[in-house]
Amino acid sequence: MTAICFYFQVHQPVRLKRFSLFAENLPEDLYARYFDDELNRKIYNKVADKCYLPTNTLLLKLINKYNGKFKVSFSLTGTFLEQTKKYRPEVLDSFHALSETGCVDFLNETYYHSLSSLFEDKLEFVEQVRMHADELRNLFGVSSRIFRNTEALFSNDIARLVEELGYGGIIAEGFESILGWRSPNYVYSVRGCKKIKALLRNYKLSDDVSYRFSARWWNEWPLTADKYALWLASSPGQCINLFMDYETFGEHQWKETGIFEFLEHLPHEVFKHQHLEFKTPDEVISENPPVGEIDVPHPLSWADIERDASAWLGNNMQRECFNLLESLERKVKETHDKDLLHVWRLLQNSDHLYYLCTKSWADGDVHKYFSPFQSPYEGFINYMNILQDFKEKVEKF
Repeated sequence: MTAICFYFQVHQPVRLKRFSLFAENLPEDLYARYFDDELNRKIYNKVADKCYLPTNTLLLKLINKYNGKFKVSFSLTGTFLEQTKKYRPEVLDSFHALSETGCVDFLNETYYHSLSSLFEDKLEFVEQVRMHADELRNLFGVSSRIFRNTEALFSNDIARLVEELGYGGIIAEGFESILGWRSPNYVYSVRGCKKIKALLRNYKLSDDVSYRFSARWWNEWPLTADKYALWLASSPGQCINLFMDYETFGEHQWKETGIFEFLEHLPHEVFKHQHLEFKTPDEVISENPPVGEIDVPHPLSWADIERDASAWLGNNMQRECFNLLESLERKVKETHDKDLLHVWRLLQNSDHLYYLCTKSWADGDVHKYFSPFQSPYEGFINYMNILQDFKEKVEKF
C-alpha cells in the first residue's frame, strides 16, 4: 500500500504598521505602536470566509462520508491561533470538530513562525517549540510526534535538535539536491540522528495543486480529480507527501477555479485504486522503516527555486534586520517583561523578512503577492525603523 499524506500549513502573520521614527503621538503600548490590527483583521476575515471555514466544512464532510478513511494533517501557527481567538472563534470551533474525528494530525512548529532555528543560540527556538506544543495541548488535548519547522527549514543540526526534544518525525522538502536519483516517496533517516525519520514533500505533485491548478498555460490544465488520482496511483513508494499552504483552497486558488470540487471528488477517485490509502504523518512514520539516509549540512526549505534560506536571508537588508533582531534576545529576556517578550517574538515572524526579498522573475512575483509593501526597500525602512524603536525601548526598560 502507498500512503497519501496530506499536510496543510495554516498561518497568518501579524503585519506591521507604516512606522516613522519621527511620528508624533505614537501609542505607548508596543503592540498598538507596531502592528496593524485593522489590516490583520481585514485579511483574516477574508481568508476565513474564502478558505478556513468552507474547507474545514468540506474536510469534515469527507471524513464522515468515508468513515474515517480520509485523513489529513495541519500545522497551526501561534500567530494564526491568536488571531483566530481574537477575530473569528468559530474557525477554532471548526478545527475542534476536525480534531474530534480522530482522522487529523496537528503538527508542532515554532509558535511565532520564526527563524529562531537559525539563531546561534538555540534556546529561543526550543522555547517557541515548547510554547506551540503547550498551546496544542491546551486547545485540542493533543501531543504531536511530528515537527514541521518554519517554511520547512531543515538541516542535520535542526533535525538532531528536534530529535533531542522528543520528536519521532520531521517534515522536509524532497528536493533533488539532497535526494539525487532517489524518490521523495519514502521515509528517510537523517545523517547524525539516531531515530528521527524525515517525511519529504513531493513538491511536483504538491505544486500541481497549490500553484498550477488554475494555470491555463499549463499543458495539464484543467487538473481533474480522476487525472490527479491516476498520477498518484502511478507514483510508487511508501508515501506520497502532499504538503501545501491551506490557503490553496479558496484563497490562492479561488472558488471559481473548481478547487473545492476537485478536493471533494479526490477521495472517491483515490479509493478506486486499491493500493492507495490516506494516512497521517504519525501513521506514516510508525508503519514505515527508513529506506536510506539524507545528508543536509546546510538549511533546506520549501521556498523559492533555491530551496534554501535565501527567501529570508538572501540580501543585506534581510541579514541586517535578522542580526539586529537576534542581538536583542538577551536584553529582552533580562527585562522579564512578558509583553516586551511577546512583541519581540512577533517581530520574529519570518514574513517580515520575506517581504524584503529582492529576487526577480517567478520567485519575486510570489514575494510581491504576499507583501503589504510597494517594494522590498519600503519594507526594509519600515521594519528597521520599528526594530530601532523597539531596541531603544528595550534599552530604556
